[in-house]
Amino acid sequence: MPPTSDGPKWWSATSSSHHVVVVGGGFGGLQAVRKLRRAPVDITLIDRRNFHLFQPLVYQVATGALSPSEIASPLRGIFKRDKNVRVLLGQVTGFDLAKRHVLVDRLPDGSNARAIAYDSLVVAGGSSYSYFGHEEWRRFAPEVKSLESAVDVRRRILTAFEAAEVDPDPARRSAWLTFVVVGAGPTGVELAGQIAEIARDTLHGDFRTIDTRAARIVLIEKAERVLPLFPPGLSARAARALEGLGVTPLVARTVIGIDEQSVTIAGDAGEESERLPARTVVWAAGVVASEVAAALAAESGAELDRAGRVSVGPDLTLPGHPEVIALGDMVQVHDAEGRPVPLPGLAPVAMQQGRYAARAISERLRGKEPPPFRYRDKGNLATIGRAKAVADIKGLQLSGLLAWLTWLFVHLFYLIGLQNRLLVFIRWTFSFVTRGRGARLITGPPESR
Repeated sequence: MPPTSDGPKWWSATSSSHHVVVVGGGFGGLQAVRKLRRAPVDITLIDRRNFHLFQPLVYQVATGALSPSEIASPLRGIFKRDKNVRVLLGQVTGFDLAKRHVLVDRLPDGSNARAIAYDSLVVAGGSSYSYFGHEEWRRFAPEVKSLESAVDVRRRILTAFEAAEVDPDPARRSAWLTFVVVGAGPTGVELAGQIAEIARDTLHGDFRTIDTRAARIVLIEKAERVLPLFPPGLSARAARALEGLGVTPLVARTVIGIDEQSVTIAGDAGEESERLPARTVVWAAGVVASEVAAALAAESGAELDRAGRVSVGPDLTLPGHPEVIALGDMVQVHDAEGRPVPLPGLAPVAMQQGRYAARAISERLRGKEPPPFRYRDKGNLATIGRAKAVADIKGLQLSGLLAWLTWLFVHLFYLIGLQNRLLVFIRWTFSFVTRGRGARLITGPPESR
């Protein structure tokens, strides 16, 4: 089917195949392309990064357990044998839904923004962490959503121990050895546990002035318990495991201030605020949809919710635009009656929606209408530390070693690339046996503190 747009068709000047443009090479976009690559379509995958990032393991880069290349795979390498798939490096800045164009800027050759025509469009722009209106906190409390920020967090964590080693003032040394993680969802819990293991096991004995085991790791959560999306029993087990590692969970607390030297928190019950001297803060609380969600809403007239997510129908399409499918963290799905469908902001949701988008496009090419999207909840997993994890799998609640082994298997299974799976397995095995970490490198520009 030729493109309906009268704009330039980058794929081929003579191609008459149905052209699918996929925006975003994350979990949802990657699954959509992989399921469509055998279909009679031409595909253009657009991403501002040239790699697919396995985000559930980004925190392990931030804590020196893994190297960046071990959890990322070049998109061109993934699809090099699929001749109907083209990968473009660029930033999607807007849409012209009437002409069926995607506007792409920041091209690697420095040229002006261009329009790419499509017959079907899949938008999987993802999300970023929300600082709840306090963007000034970002420079003091980086997040762990990207490789760049993970490397920055790694530098901050390791530099804090180095600074404590040379700082003669006890109060300042204590601040250097205090690490605050904001947000006790899976990422925050996993990150806090990893920092605790660094201090307790990995770095113990490496320094001559400080005792790294004296480090204080504080985990702050606004909800009444850690891992609020897990069953209460598993949350309690996770809290006990964290405390066993030396982590201090502070629940029912809200961060009201962050600066270069401290974090200020307040209790939800009206208690007086408390200032925690800390030189290293990591943000893992709340997400907001990517900017492409707002661009889609502005172009289509669809609503945005408080988290910046664009509203889509039961089949993940934009209202009035059945050729446009949006998915992942950037959308709020509604059922046939217009009621919001609660879905967790997890990778499995985006992956299932990506596979659904591919099936929907294939069925429409055959003249059929796909059924509404249905999420099949396979459970939740969160690791806390060495042989410590919790798992909620279809009502089966696991903790300890068995949950940890389940977590390892699931993450290795979904990691892209045989080489990465082998490297990560070797890294994890070495770390388990020796309690060491092979990527404890302080890189990047020095920070004045």
